[in-house]
Amino acid sequence: MPPLLPSSTRRWHPGRDRHAVRHLPQPPRAGADPHRPRSVVVVGGGIAGLAASSVLAEQGVHVTLVEREDTLGGRVRSWPLGDGRTMSRGFHAFFRQYYNLRALLRRTDPAQRHLVAVPDYPLQLAGGHRDSFARIPRTPPFGMAAFVARSPSFTARDLAEVDVRRALDLLEVDFPATFRELDGTSASEVLDRLRFPAKARHLALEVFARSFFAHPDEFSGAELVAMFHSYFLGSAEGLLFDVPDDDYDQVLWAPLGRYLTSLGAEVRTGTAVTSLAEDGDGVLVGVDGAELRADAVVLATDQRPLQQLVAGAPWIGDEPWRERVASLRSAPSFAVWRMWLDRPCAPGTLPFLGTSGFPGGLDNVTMVHTFEETARRWAARTGGSVVELHAYAVGLPTGVDPHAERSRTSAPDEVTLRRELRASLSTLHPELDGAQVLAEEWLLRDDCALVGTGPWDERLEVETPDPRVVLAGDGLRCDLPVALMERATTTGFQAANALLARWGRTGEDVWSVPVRGLLA
Repeated sequence: MPPLLPSSTRRWHPGRDRHAVRHLPQPPRAGADPHRPRSVVVVGGGIAGLAASSVLAEQGVHVTLVEREDTLGGRVRSWPLGDGRTMSRGFHAFFRQYYNLRALLRRTDPAQRHLVAVPDYPLQLAGGHRDSFARIPRTPPFGMAAFVARSPSFTARDLAEVDVRRALDLLEVDFPATFRELDGTSASEVLDRLRFPAKARHLALEVFARSFFAHPDEFSGAELVAMFHSYFLGSAEGLLFDVPDDDYDQVLWAPLGRYLTSLGAEVRTGTAVTSLAEDGDGVLVGVDGAELRADAVVLATDQRPLQQLVAGAPWIGDEPWRERVASLRSAPSFAVWRMWLDRPCAPGTLPFLGTSGFPGGLDNVTMVHTFEETARRWAARTGGSVVELHAYAVGLPTGVDPHAERSRTSAPDEVTLRRELRASLSTLHPELDGAQVLAEEWLLRDDCALVGTGPWDERLEVETPDPRVVLAGDGLRCDLPVALMERATTTGFQAANALLARWGRTGEDVWSVPVRGLLA
């Protein structure tokens, strides 16, 4: 058994905030034999699958982790391009509030040396002002007050029109009750009720809602309020974040894969799970034409593979639960365009710039070479730069040839989108206008779950009607105020904990920002 992690002690805190909450795993079930050998197949090698696999393997469970792609990390994976360059699905911010994700990464990088701080991530409004998160106090609510006082997005007249009573509601949150109270309410409706200043909506909608690849009218208002609480009003971790110092696979996920192997787990990449069948009190998992028998299975897949596996396994759950699985919706497609340019960006350019209102729906510009070592070496060798453009919730159909000829009267397509995104880059970085593209990678994907406005209690959660099957992933209901990569990790831990408790074993501590607001 590996040595206990710091999270097993009561005095240790995972971050700066002394009010962070430690959530103990459920106690081992009485009468279960903790020494009986157990085996689990984890379907999906993304963050949720890696989290579940780590906790299970550390407790002596034999784990087989199956991932259909050639590298681990799921939607935060990266992969080599064969010529010294790498590609990923886009930029991700590792916030200091991501306690559980950081606990997972500490297994291979205890000092977090591979996460480097970003000095600022300004938000640029097209044709307007720029907001900054640098030098904002960390302690709530002083951080939010200082940001509002400094931000050009808020004027005295705007603030006078805010509904103060509803604004104070943001300090009275109490999760998970707040999630339920906002059933059926969109992010746009939450801001309408607050009479949130029009000029400041890009701070709430473009940054938060679109980070879920969702249109604000379809994005959950409860999730928006939870993020207000986690980043602005309920946590002392601050508003800045860290980024990996090289590509995701090299510094994050491949080391975790090796860690799992050292614990006796079997890691299979480039392999798809095709079926699930019950076998007495166990499960048969179809992999590469063979069947693996296990005591349980963790389904930590994207939404569509989950739906396909459940549809082919009528023994899992009752009809209402299966209908909930079948009715899951995907968020609109998003685009990531990474370009290796023959010119450098201007000296002092920040790694990340959030944007709003620019042509092409540009959401951010990332200067990859300013923090990823592999990209930095390429830029130093060529004298160029590695620039990535993100457009979330573009809503274009996937699988379309971006170079195909289009009618001028046709609806906006990938060709138009790329043209507009490049024009936006020239506006923001005139020094790159006309730069030659030495290499490029274009991704258009629509495989993220839609975090919609439906009833909180009808969302899928970690445990299913069948004790042999648990779920994990960022699209699930989690009663803690966590989201995105942190929700993936948290539900991965919770999935492992649910199985371990049934088998008489102790699981992993879970941490979160305070679950109640300052005035709750």
